[in-house]
Amino acid sequence: MNPGTLVIVNLLGGIALLLWGVRMVRTGVMRAWGDRLKLFIEHRLGNRMSAFFAGATATAILGSGTATTLIVAGIAASGAIGTSLGLAVLLGADVGSAIVSALFASGSSFALWASPVLIFLGYVTFSVSREYKPHSIGRMMIGIGLMLMALKLISVATAPLRETSLFHDVLAAIGQEPLLAFFTGAVMAWGFHSTLAVILLIALFVANGSLELVGAFGFILGLNFGGGLPAITSTLALPPAGRRLPVANLLCRGVASLIGLSFVQRISGLALLAPMDPVAVALAFHAAFNVAVGLLFLPLTGWVGKLSAKLVPDEKLEADQIATPRYLDLKSLESPSVALSNALLETVRMSEVLNRMFDTALSALRSKSTETLKLLKALDERLNTFQTAIQSYLVELTQTQLSAVEARRSLEITLYVSNLEHAGDIIHLNLSDRIKARAKESIEFSIEEQSALDNLCLIIHDNIRLATGVLSSGDVDGAKRLIAQKDAFRKLENAVLDEHFRSDKQAKRGALRRSALYVDMIRDLHRINSHIVSAGYPIVEAAGLLRGSRLRNEAKTSQ
Repeated sequence: MNPGTLVIVNLLGGIALLLWGVRMVRTGVMRAWGDRLKLFIEHRLGNRMSAFFAGATATAILGSGTATTLIVAGIAASGAIGTSLGLAVLLGADVGSAIVSALFASGSSFALWASPVLIFLGYVTFSVSREYKPHSIGRMMIGIGLMLMALKLISVATAPLRETSLFHDVLAAIGQEPLLAFFTGAVMAWGFHSTLAVILLIALFVANGSLELVGAFGFILGLNFGGGLPAITSTLALPPAGRRLPVANLLCRGVASLIGLSFVQRISGLALLAPMDPVAVALAFHAAFNVAVGLLFLPLTGWVGKLSAKLVPDEKLEADQIATPRYLDLKSLESPSVALSNALLETVRMSEVLNRMFDTALSALRSKSTETLKLLKALDERLNTFQTAIQSYLVELTQTQLSAVEARRSLEITLYVSNLEHAGDIIHLNLSDRIKARAKESIEFSIEEQSALDNLCLIIHDNIRLATGVLSSGDVDGAKRLIAQKDAFRKLENAVLDEHFRSDKQAKRGALRRSALYVDMIRDLHRINSHIVSAGYPIVEAAGLLRGSRLRNEAKTSQ
């Protein structure tokens, strides 16, 4: 292999190993202490100074300013934190990230012996322990070991560059143009999604004499600006409140970087007088820059927050017609018939939420999108809100004087609302897990199996509409037809399962897991359908047509 190509390959491999190590450390911390870390930040949001130090501490633990930004952006998106305090956390996170980068960049001698020891101890901890947290600790130790090993690999990869005049000339040319060095550093930080990787490269180039301090400062200013870009692209799917924080942080870093760029010649001239080696000066400049940004903009977070609100305004969305109950008028409790109508109207709207929830799950099933499944949690919470509101309303109603018919009607609605909530739980907690497992394990159903699932789902959709009408009207014939749908569903279900188990395709390797998943999904659909058709039983029972769980023969009842 050509020596130049070998250098590039080793350098890219070292950077990739470094980024993977950072990812392992971040994943280990989030899995073991993610919730506590989030609470740690939330409990220190009393003022901007405590929020600043919380951000610095959290980032020093996580090893990634972007990870801290995503956590805080998620908190802001939920409405638990404003832009001003959130920006204070991110300014602290930038300082924590700079300190971590400086420690790793100056720890090359430590990496010589620590990396294999950490990887070995991490592997032993991960393999021997059966507990969740020790697993995560082992993952973190392996990640730190890989990061230190990556430092050695990058150092070895760049060693031949010390003797390459062309490389020195190119870096020197870039370094002599601070604006070009700025853009190069910004692009590298955004491309690697890690300021740590870029600062390590800069430190190595300064150490081997390929880069002068003036050029290094230009790169460092650029990477501090570009380091804010990954958080912006990673939060595009969040609400405006969550997207504003990375934008506000980028504004602070960008303004400070441009100010620093205009004085880079003077700063580098003063830095040359410092009694430290060039690498230490470069790392100190990186840390000092982030501290200066924090001190400069911490008092101005409110103003920057207002500016970011103008850049990322609130979205003007049409109100969701089934977001929350709105017809449960307490004044109507004085008139039971009106109150029951109100409760029934909200029950109909609740069934629409369930129908949307079921459609969302089926969409994820067809598209194999695990992201779509994340929408189910919010819909399930909305379903719970409807249930709590309707049942509380009916409890208040039962405190008044009700006739026997009104009391029975209230009980019918209460039971059906509970069944709708149970059906939603099955979709959210059970069916979604099957869909997620199918997507992650790349399990494919046959055309016949998918068609059978579609037919069962179609029956459930029809039953949701029919059950709503039956409950609203109290029609006995409609209730009988709804209950008969349960038998039709069971017959189709049994036929599908019989055909599934008779199929010769089950003999193929790996079909056992696919078969189990398919059967579990059918059972989930069966349970959902049972909860929906339950709306017909009280109506039929009141008409005297129910024996056990079956319809009586009408001919016998007429005798």
